Amino acid sequence: MTWAALTVAAYLLGSIPFGLLIARAHGVDLRRIGSGNIGATNVSRALGRPWAMVCFAFDCLKGLVPMLVAALLIDQITVGVLWLWLGVGCAAIIGHVFPVYLRFRGGKGAATSLGVIFGLYPYLTLPGLVILMIWSAVLITWRYVSLASILAALSFPVVLAVAICIQPDWHFAVLWPLLIVACAISILVIVRHVENIKRLLEGSESKAFQN
Repeated sequence: MTWAALTVAAYLLGSIPFGLLIARAHGVDLRRIGSGNIGATNVSRALGRPWAMVCFAFDCLKGLVPMLVAALLIDQITVGVLWLWLGVGCAAIIGHVFPVYLRFRGGKGAATSLGVIFGLYPYLTLPGLVILMIWSAVLITWRYVSLASILAALSFPVVLAVAICIQPDWHFAVLWPLLIVACAISILVIVRHVENIKRLLEGSESKAFQN
């Protein structure tokens, strides 16, 4: 019952549209700006980078906080416990992408996924730091947030697999659920960026750091 309640709470927390709320507090309807998305990139278009960073932080926390709370319930890592822990994180991500408060039309899930990754220490946190570096390098080089998110998502399962192979005390027999969920997160993020991929191929995607 505790895990079930925490999973529901993670979904409801993930459903809170912080980007939309921040924009509304400034008298702006975020769904009528730019791409109409409720995430940090569109907040940057509407309100500038400082508020976009605030939105990004809150969207990350939607994934991080439930994972940290779930960690308090864990005494030993087993396959079953990992599935429960991952279920909490997936609920937060699903809440962001399909929020009950917005008729299930939400964001793209990248920031909340990052929060979930950092919250499952150390098994996802350490690969997550590598993914964050990849994301930052792509963003700085090409200035496309969408491209950075897509390449980071593609890299995540690969980096995690390498980490499991090279860490002597990380055992595939126990940690295999992480790879399945990593692939699922990667696919979800990429699918949510389909329109961005089209614009990237057309050369019409907006760049960051223009405000």
